[in-house]
Amino acid sequence: MSQRKRQAWKFGRFAEALAAWHLRFRGYRIVARGFRSPVGEIDIVARRGQVLAFVEVKARADLGAAAQSLRPRQTGRIVRAAGAFIQSRPGLSALDQRFDVILVVPWRLPVHLVDAWRPEF
Repeated sequence: MSQRKRQAWKFGRFAEALAAWHLRFRGYRIVARGFRSPVGEIDIVARRGQVLAFVEVKARADLGAAAQSLRPRQTGRIVRAAGAFIQSRPGLSALDQRFDVILVVPWRLPVHLVDAWRPEF
């Protein structure tokens, strides 16, 4: 792995840890981190009350780039991965489900976009 890729990977891991901390501070309980399935990956699954939030973490050098980095193809993969997650944990299927994004940029607090998108069926 090149030095640049290694730094990007480390920044991404740091951003996910920071996002998880941010969610805990806001009253969420982290149910899973880095959930992988054959259909996609979810960075963080968090619960607060009767809401189960599937959270994508985007870390970039500036807020605009972070906000624009989530593409429709990726949201589709996250929605499919959320379905796989619910199938693997049927006890959580009765909860309301939501898709959030947390934007992480250097030297700023994370920005939590609640209900950032809704799946299209």
